[in-house]
Order: sequence, then C-alpha cells, then structure tokens
Amino acid sequence: MIPYPNWLDAGDNAWQLVAATLVGLMSIPGIAILYGGLVQRKWVVNTMFMAFTGFSLVLVGWVLWEFKMGFGEPLDSHWPGILGAFVGRPGAIVGSASEQQQAWIPLVNGNDLMPSFHFSQSTLAYFHFAFAAITPLLFMGSVVGRMNIRAWFLFVPLWSTLVYTVNAFLLWGGGWWAAKGALDYSGGYVIHLAAGTSGFVAAAVIGPRLARDRAHGVPNNLPMVAVGAGILWLGWNGFNGGDMYFGGHNAALAVLNTNLCTAVALLVWVFWDMFVGPQRKPTFLGGINGMIVGLVAITPAAGFVTGIGAIYIGIIASSIVWLAWNYLSKVPPFNKVDDALGVVYTHGIAGLAGGMLVGIFADPAVAVYLNKDGTTAWSTSGWLYGNVDQLWKQAGSAGTVILYDAVMTFLILKAIGLFVKLRASDEVLEAGDIAVHDEEAYPAESAVASAVASVSVSEPVAAVAPAPVAEKTREPDSA
Repeated sequence: MIPYPNWLDAGDNAWQLVAATLVGLMSIPGIAILYGGLVQRKWVVNTMFMAFTGFSLVLVGWVLWEFKMGFGEPLDSHWPGILGAFVGRPGAIVGSASEQQQAWIPLVNGNDLMPSFHFSQSTLAYFHFAFAAITPLLFMGSVVGRMNIRAWFLFVPLWSTLVYTVNAFLLWGGGWWAAKGALDYSGGYVIHLAAGTSGFVAAAVIGPRLARDRAHGVPNNLPMVAVGAGILWLGWNGFNGGDMYFGGHNAALAVLNTNLCTAVALLVWVFWDMFVGPQRKPTFLGGINGMIVGLVAITPAAGFVTGIGAIYIGIIASSIVWLAWNYLSKVPPFNKVDDALGVVYTHGIAGLAGGMLVGIFADPAVAVYLNKDGTTAWSTSGWLYGNVDQLWKQAGSAGTVILYDAVMTFLILKAIGLFVKLRASDEVLEAGDIAVHDEEAYPAESAVASAVASVSVSEPVAAVAPAPVAEKTREPDSA
C-alpha cells in the first residue's frame, strides 16, 4: 500500500496547495478588509459581501466548466489564426478520475514546453481557481458604492466565463500568445491588466457614485487597510512563488524579486509624495499604493529577471503610476469615469508597465528550467540582451487583452442591463449597507443597546437593525 502515485512529489504538491491558499487569503479576507477599510463606512458590509460572494461564484463555475476553458483542449484548433488557440473547450473536472489524475495542460505539457507536473489535476485546478477568483474582486474596487448586487451575481460568472478564461488560455494555457512567446509569469496581463481594463469600463457603464459620496470618500478604517494590505503583500509569495508549479530555485527567486520590487516601489511612491506631491507629505495610503504597484508590476516578470531587474521595475513602474495617478487622472476619459478606488492605475497601468518591462529586463542568465546536468534548459531574454522582438510580443498580447476585455465587459453589462438595473437607486445609495443588507459595520451604540435589550426580553432575534450612522466629513479617495 502506498499513500500516493509514483508521479506525485509530496513537496511540489504541498507547495502548490500552500501557494494556492496564500492567493486565496489575498481575496478573503485580504481584499475584503482592504477595500472594506477604504470605502465609506456605509459601504463596508456591501464591499465585504461582494468579495465573499464573488469568490464563491467563481469557484462553482471554475470546476463545472471554466477550468477546461482556460487550461484544456482548444475549442476548435482548425479555426484560422488566433481563433484556433483562443479558448478551451468547456467541461467539468469534478469526479474521481479527473480530480486524481496527474496535472496536465494539453498545449503546454503536450508540446514539452515545461517539465511534467508532480501533483494532481485537482491541485492545479485549485491553484488557478485562486487566481480566477481574485480578478473580479480586484475590479470590484472600480464599482463599489453603487453597483446593484443582483447585477453583481450575474456579472461575475459571465465575465469569468467569457473573459477570464480567454485571457488565461491565450497566455497560460498554451494559446496563441503563449505559442508566440509572450511572457506573463504570474498574471500581470491575465489578472491585473484585465482587472484595470474591465473595472474602468464597468465604472463607465454603471455610472458614478452619488456626488456627495465622491466628494467625501476617505477611508473609514486605516488599521483595516493596513491588515488587508499586509495580507496582500505576503500572500503574493504564493501568487508569484507558485506559478512555475515547482517548489524549486525559480520559485525562490520569484519570491525574493517580488518582495524586493514591492519595497522599492513603496519607497519610490512615498518619495514622490514627499518631494513632488501636492501636499509634500508622506502618506500611509500613498505607501499602500506604491506597495500594490510594486506587487503588480513584478508579477509578469518575477521569475524572468534578476534582483537588479526587480529594483529597476519597482522604480520605473511606481514612477509611471504615480504620474498617471496625479496627472493622467485629470484629463479625459480618466476624469470622466468614477473608478472609485483607482483600479485602472494601480492594477491596469501597473500591470501594463510590468508586462512591457519584462520585455526589457528578462535575463537569459536566469534559469527557469534545468537539464539533468544542471545547465540551463530554458530561459528567456528581453531587449537589454538583444531580443527586441520580445517587446513587440508584450505589446501585442497587452493590446489583445485590453481590446477584448473592454469590448466584452461592455457587452456583458449591456446584456445584463436588459434584465436587471446595473446601478442601485439613489435612495439605496443614500442609505448604503442598511438599505441593501439590513446590516452595517459600525452600528450606533444606541442601536446595539436596543438590540441587546430585545434579546434579553424575547429570544431568538433574527437580526439587528441599528440606526443609520451619520457620515463624517471626508477627503478624496487615495487608493
């Protein structure tokens, strides 16, 4: 009797499951409490609710049809051009045979583009589910504070099916751009450029928050922001450390590069704020913005560059996004769209910058896979090492993601809008959580006392309905 098949390596399997859990923690509770702390206090419950329901909606679709659309056999390889390697054939992976077989991506392993996996298909599916789940949660930051929750329930599975799986197949599942050699180590394009693009389009289609909410939208709880941001940072070790599928030397390099780039980007953003910013002051939220930009920008490059390359990416990406945040946001169309938490900057532009910079800094001395004698079996190179073509591949794949995701997000929302209102009514937007959920994050003391008294008199009590809490005067959003 043996505990597992001979093709399974306990170390690789354990690392992939740990990495997937770290990425999952970035969503719940990471994104839930980060965004929950950033929004107005009347929207805390709604924001956390959208995060938890979005996570659940993606998982159901992922195992029943989406995973194979992103990592399975092509829908029809006889179709011409990019259409022949655009998306996979939908299918379920639940069942003992599918879940316990050796992990396998047909266009990747079938063409010997990487070593065989040493874990099961269920491990691979769960790892990539965590990536699929966090993407709609990221662009939720663009539409918080006004999206109709019923429209959210429809939008997440449709977007995940029709948009995310295409991005994943094109760049990770051995699809058209992967075959051309475009690089996206861990989701700079598949996740962050997609989230920034779709979030911006969704914010434009759904419409802005109430004018008063836009004018007084400072974070309600900075300690919550700090906890969420910290989970995001350390969870990224699983994000970038797990994406080569092996607990080896390249995973370690990717983790170190991730943290190095993030630290540099955070400091660069703070220095920009101190010496050039409007108030000439270092702000905690500015540091968080820099942190997120560093995490996002190194994501497409983490295992392809050296530590020096990671430092340059942190400096350049943080500077680009800081300038966009402070100046591009003042010109059309950016000043016309209410992207509530600035997802188009910290994820969209940061992801695009990271994707282009890996086309410059990818170092052929960084071994991704090895031969048995320890020599390099596969590495890649960027413009600095004579491979100018890599920049064109990065630009082409980015253009595909931006164009496809923008059009599809627009069409999906317009289709949903035929049946369900995309934006909650102004009356609901005035009240916030109490109108949508009959709950609120910070109930007034009088309401709590009333609820306790009612419990002591008559049990059980189904729900507490505290009085609305008056908003404090707020500053503009900062993240």
